[in-house]
Amino acid sequence: MFEVSLHQPLPEDMRGGIVAIGNFDGVHRGHQALLARARGLARAQGRSFGVVTFEPHPRSLFRPEQPVFRLSPAALKLRLLAALGADYVSVIPFTAELAGLSAEAFVERELLEKLGTHHVVAGFDFHFGAGRKGHAETLRGLGLEVSCVDEVTDEGAGHLSFSSSTIRNALRQGQLADASRELGYDWTILGTVVPGDQRGRTIGFPTANIIVEPGVEPARGIYATFVREVGKASPVWMGAGYFGDRPTFNTNRTFLEVYLLDQTLDLYGRELMVSFVELIRPDQSFTSVEALIGQMKADCDVARRILSSRVVADFPLAKLQAEGKI
Repeated sequence: MFEVSLHQPLPEDMRGGIVAIGNFDGVHRGHQALLARARGLARAQGRSFGVVTFEPHPRSLFRPEQPVFRLSPAALKLRLLAALGADYVSVIPFTAELAGLSAEAFVERELLEKLGTHHVVAGFDFHFGAGRKGHAETLRGLGLEVSCVDEVTDEGAGHLSFSSSTIRNALRQGQLADASRELGYDWTILGTVVPGDQRGRTIGFPTANIIVEPGVEPARGIYATFVREVGKASPVWMGAGYFGDRPTFNTNRTFLEVYLLDQTLDLYGRELMVSFVELIRPDQSFTSVEALIGQMKADCDVARRILSSRVVADFPLAKLQAEGKI
């Protein structure tokens, strides 16, 4: 997949393509339907399939004091888009200058001049440009073909529409099955392992510590997780993941740490993907380290049982994730 930038303009043979446009946080099943429409049109017409998206999340600009719970930060979103067949992605910096750009100027600069776009695929409620004044007719008036995708719903859940907000709420409540059904894959954090305080090592549970972006707030507790190293044909490991602030030790800091089951590996400096499968139990404080160790052993047994019997959902990204291809 080619990433468009000021230093790497779109190659000439990719211009004139079919472009899907949106924020795509989470790249959930509603997004996937829109992307599939764009990909299908591109393949049928022998054109390139591109994606236009924005970073950071617009709310980071308008409400910086309220960090956004990002479902798929930029690096992960790019991996998901590549897995869904995008030939190129143009990540447009969402700045005050962009927010003030008229819809017409946005189309001219970002879609026509930069990409030579032929056809745009967007959601039924897509608006853009200063004051959100741009819409499908704006695009058509500037010479672009346009396809608007209707709201996509989950027939298995009472025809509820897929929503990034709904997924965030499910994760906050520890409802991993609901979040995975809407995402079409297991919610995942991508990050580099950093040195911790070595506390887990001293009690027989050495963990990989990963710094998460501000705003990430799933339910605090212990999770059954799958873990693998990014960029290598590594195996998919089973793990017991912890998200919380270690109340037993009064740290007052939020941690993501993962203990790999049945593995002894030096993971410092490695980039990992941690996929959350099921919440085992909420976070809690223990009266002694011995009590904590006993519970951690039980948690690992539960995680192993959950992960060993895992049935992969019949969704494209779920299958690719299980095969370690995302």
